Order: sequence, then structure tokens, then C-alpha cells
Amino acid sequence: MKDQNFLKERNARAIWHPMAHPADCQKNPPEIIVAGDGVSITDIDGHTTVDGVGGLWNVNLGFSCQPVKDAIAAQLERLPYYSIFRGTTNDLVIELGDMLAEFFAEDGLERAFYTSGGSDSVEIALRLARQYHKIRGEAGRVKYFSLKKGYHGTHTLGASVNGNANFRTQYEPLMPGCYHIPAPYTYRNPFNESDPEKLAQLCLAALEDEIKFQGAETIAAMIMEPILGAGGVIVPHASFMPGVRAICDKYGILLVADEVITAFGRTGAWSGSRLWGVQPDLMTTAKAITNGYFPFGAVMISGRVAEVFESDTSGKGAIGSGYTYSGHPVGAAAAIACLKETQRLQVKDNAAARGAQLLAGLQALQEKYDIVGDVRGGHGLMCALELVSDRTSKAPIDKATIAKIYRGAYEAGTMVRVSGNNVILSPSLIISEENIATILAGLDAGLSQV
Repeated sequence: MKDQNFLKERNARAIWHPMAHPADCQKNPPEIIVAGDGVSITDIDGHTTVDGVGGLWNVNLGFSCQPVKDAIAAQLERLPYYSIFRGTTNDLVIELGDMLAEFFAEDGLERAFYTSGGSDSVEIALRLARQYHKIRGEAGRVKYFSLKKGYHGTHTLGASVNGNANFRTQYEPLMPGCYHIPAPYTYRNPFNESDPEKLAQLCLAALEDEIKFQGAETIAAMIMEPILGAGGVIVPHASFMPGVRAICDKYGILLVADEVITAFGRTGAWSGSRLWGVQPDLMTTAKAITNGYFPFGAVMISGRVAEVFESDTSGKGAIGSGYTYSGHPVGAAAAIACLKETQRLQVKDNAAARGAQLLAGLQALQEKYDIVGDVRGGHGLMCALELVSDRTSKAPIDKATIAKIYRGAYEAGTMVRVSGNNVILSPSLIISEENIATILAGLDAGLSQV
């Protein structure tokens, strides 16, 4: 390994970082993280912080999950790679498929299609939605609906259904036929409605109105996150996702639940769909499926969608999608070990308890600091602070100020994620009460810098 001086000198010089301006990274080099232990990370200077980000929503079991590490090492010795394209498979993807079908049975999901990660899963799910309708003789159903503020990865099709301009503007024109519905975001919405239940009904009415305008016979699927993650942890009213499900059923539209973040316990339930009592037609998963230790994902497919493909005799049901690393045996080994450990620890329960503690602490910070305009969360370990320069106008805080808050929190022992004027928190699901207290103390220190 190169020495410390070399790494600091070359930081952000030879590489471009995702979701960042290259020039800004050179001016303000990223933290160089060199070690992780439990729910803490250590940088190149030996400074250790509690990781309030959970890697990137994905290290649910922390950085010291030995069963997953052991499974990866063993599989590398036994079979480091082989394709599962037509004609070959491997033992572990079969075992994992049965495990996933059992895990997601309550969600009505029975089949798995393996991918390399979240963006891949979204791409596959949206493609399968169009194909489903074509097999059934409704080839005109090609459009997609999604929520403003929603995030669905960075492939061109995923970016096209994304509801955040940051991921769209510089890459337009994107895919045609993608339409966006107002999100149930009580702090900022076009209806000026702060009551969550009333706002949910207004958004549902907007969805149905847009369906009628576009023509239901042209729409393939609605994709949505049960709780909007990267958009700032936007939690809908409990009536919202069931309402979307009912409208989709009414008009023959598939519902794709994007659970790349919310699956496997983060919301305090085993899936975000289950949290709201909804069975989707397709579900995208990735991130926590291997605890972040190996790039892997799976699209979960409902029984009724699977039946259409599996009973097809026309040839239209043949899958024309897949990746070199779909069903990677090392990834499958990691996922099997991770799922076993996830269930053994019942991490959803700790996520619910520690999420309640985190939310209460953030609400106390809102009372203490006027700069905190909104606090969001309430379902597991998904929380956010929205920072404003003025509570009355809700004007977003400037980049320099939020950078100062980030730095203050980091120096006080807490790693947080900054996204626009939001501070997003998504720590590992094994986090302790003491670790949550450290996160809150670090945020307090950061906010006091302003």
C-alpha cells in the first residue's frame, strides 16, 4: 500500500467520485476511510467516528460481520465465478432463491432475478413490467409513473423515473414516457398541505388524474419507494402506499416497490411494503442483501407476474436481460450468510427501537436550533434533518454552512451524510443505544458551529 503522504496528495486527483463535482473533490478532498469495526469507521489519520450512514444505507450488520466474511472467503476457494446465463447455474443461487422466496412470502413474492446492485435491479424490474404486458397482449403499456423526490438509481431508465433534478438535468433528454406525481412531502408540496393524511389523498388524486390523462392502456408500471430515502427520508401517511396499490389494481398497472434501501429490516419491518400492508408486483432489492460486502441484488417477482411468464408459449416470455455478474456465486454465498444473520439477530426490532431513540433526539435538536426546519423519520433507522436559513420562508441553508455542520459533527465523532440541505442518517441496524447517543452528540456539536 502507498504511504499516507502519497494517498493524501493524490486524493481525488486520479479518480472521479460518484455524486460529486470533480473540482469540488479536489478543492475539498474526501475523508480517506481505512478501517471499519462494528458500527465505527477510522480515517487515515486514526480518527474514529460512529458511522451514521451505515456505509450507504447498506451495512446493516456493521463492519465486523464474520459469518459473511467467512462465506465470501470459502466460496472464493471453491468456485470464485461462473455464469448463470442459460445452460448453467450454481448451487448457491438455487439455495438463496428458496430462502428469498420464504423471506418475502408475506409480500407475495415467489421468484428472484439476480442483479449486480440497486440500479440494475430497477432497470430489470421496469423492463420486466413492459414485457409482462406484451406477453398478455397489451403492448401499448409502455409508460412509467413515479414520485417526485423519488430515487431509483442512475441507469438511464432509472434516471428517467427519478424525481430529483440533480440526477436528471445534465443527462437529458432521458427516456420518453416517464411521468412524475407529487410526493407526499408535508414540508414542501404544491398543495401547501401539512396534514399527512390529507396530503396523501391529494397525491393519490393527482396520480389517478394523470392516469386518466395519459390513458391507463398506455401505462406499464408505477415505481415507488415505501419511504423515500435519498430524496430526504420522506415518510408517507399510512394510507398512501395502499392507495397507490388500489389505484394500480383498478387500472391494470403493475406496482414496483423500490426496496433497495428499505428491504431487510431498515424500516422496523422486514420490508417497506410489509410496513404499509401492501403486496407489490415486483420488488427491487440490493444494498443490505450482502451487508455491502459484495455487489449483489435481486428483483423479487410476485406469483401472478411469474405465472404470466412461465405459462407463455409464444416465446415472448424469454428474458432478454441480465448481467455478467447476475447470480455471482460469491455474492450468493454472502447473501445466504447475511440473510441468516439478519434473521438470527432480528435486526428489524433493534432498528425500530433505536430509530425511535434517534428521532426523539433529532426532535430535541430541532427545538434547540432554529436552523433545523424539519425532522423526518419514525419508522426504523431512516431519519433526516432538513436545514433552513429561515424557518418562515423555509429557504434552504447554503452549502458552506452545511459543510461546517458536517465537519463539526465529524470532528466530534459522528459521520453523517449531507444531501443538498438535508442531513441524512441511516446507521447500521445493530447499533446500540450508546452509539445513537454519540451520533446525536456529534450532530449537536456540528449544529453549534453555526
